[in-house]
Amino acid sequence: MAGDRRINGRLLARLVGDGAQGRPYYLAVGRAIGGLILDGRVPTHTRLPAERDLATALGVSRNTVTAAYAWLRENGYLDSRQGAGSWTVLPDSGTAAASPFVPQAEHIDLGVAASPAVEGLQEAARRAVEQLPAHLGKLGYTPRGLPELRHAVARRYVERGLPTTPDQIFVTNGAQHGVSLLMDLLLEPGDTVLVESPTYPHALECARRAEARIRTLGVTSDGWDMESAADAFRQWRPKAAYLIPDFQNPTGALMDDDERAAVVREAKRAGTSVIVDETVAELAIDSGDQPAPMAAYDTDGRVFSVGSVSKLLWGGLRVGWVRTTPPMVERLMAARQRVDISSPLLDQLIVTRLLADVTRIRAERSTGLRRGRDALVGLLRERLPGWRFTTPSGGLVLWVALPQPIAGALCEAALRHGVHPAAGPVFGTEGTLERYVRLAYTQPPEVLEEVVDRLSEAYGEAMARPAPMHGELYL
Repeated sequence: MAGDRRINGRLLARLVGDGAQGRPYYLAVGRAIGGLILDGRVPTHTRLPAERDLATALGVSRNTVTAAYAWLRENGYLDSRQGAGSWTVLPDSGTAAASPFVPQAEHIDLGVAASPAVEGLQEAARRAVEQLPAHLGKLGYTPRGLPELRHAVARRYVERGLPTTPDQIFVTNGAQHGVSLLMDLLLEPGDTVLVESPTYPHALECARRAEARIRTLGVTSDGWDMESAADAFRQWRPKAAYLIPDFQNPTGALMDDDERAAVVREAKRAGTSVIVDETVAELAIDSGDQPAPMAAYDTDGRVFSVGSVSKLLWGGLRVGWVRTTPPMVERLMAARQRVDISSPLLDQLIVTRLLADVTRIRAERSTGLRRGRDALVGLLRERLPGWRFTTPSGGLVLWVALPQPIAGALCEAALRHGVHPAAGPVFGTEGTLERYVRLAYTQPPEVLEEVVDRLSEAYGEAMARPAPMHGELYL
């Protein structure tokens, strides 16, 4: 059906940009727009501009745009109705379903972005057990979180440049728990939620469970198009937005301070609550000042910062938090009673001790991730030079563009070679992103060398029998 979002000719022409190369030009324009739809940068169900408007913006004849739109319709990227205009859709790619986004113990797992436990965790656990007697005479429930932990998390926000008090911290069982609780509180069935494309797949599932109308904002490894972001807030006026500004998952992009301020400004104008996923905010690899948390630009409590220790410390510690206003902490505490009562006390004691040593831990994580990232980047450039990517300045993953839309076929072949990557469509809303795979670089360099050899073999197999393509889009 026709969508409720429009894109004007000037913005679409700018997105097409240098992507429209080759002759005949109508085909180049069609290819470029089709690529934008596949990559999620122009969402599905978006009304395209009138042919005359796009022709004016591109500086070409109307006949050229008419032919480009006809090519898009013929190849399944555009649907049109008399008097209703034309809107974007996805063709049937004919590819296999994406690999499940779950750990694969029998393979070398590049699909789940997680590191082994940080050094010092065992000692912290021992010391935490020694503290237990002081709590055994009590009930053991901490509905808002252990006071000591809330102090430690608040102190870390202060160190990052965001004044925070312990009564603004609500402790959860990991970041996903916090995102789920917030979407339950902020969204009613039928409300619009804005998410990035690509994005973290489990957050998408939270939005679907809330029966929200999901609308997308394209992001690439080079970052966010802020004009498109402003347009999305103004057109859709979403009830909530879920964003990952710090080493975005999966693209690795980092939003700068001006962009964060602009997002909060647009959210305020639109009346939108913003859920900010800071799961990997502490995982900078390259030196340099990091942007302030997005909540630093919030003046009315609409930004909810969700953090976790699973990526910094260890995935086995299911401790996260939401930074918000004290009244919202009380609402979150009441909402969680439907699913649980409290986070594990022993885990909270361990995390409290480790956060006291966060400077050392961040430095050690950065060193280890730098080794893995640089090894994977070098190996891919040497052995798979047709794969394109931007080296991220932090985080855990590399977002790789393939020469052809064969992510599903590649991941199936890779599994046969004992490697589990994550196919791009896992991170999209409607089957987009078949040209991408996400590769975690949390394995040691010697393991990554073996991984790239196996990926190279799998790629050869996938290319030998690629999925059917539409028209000449990828020639």
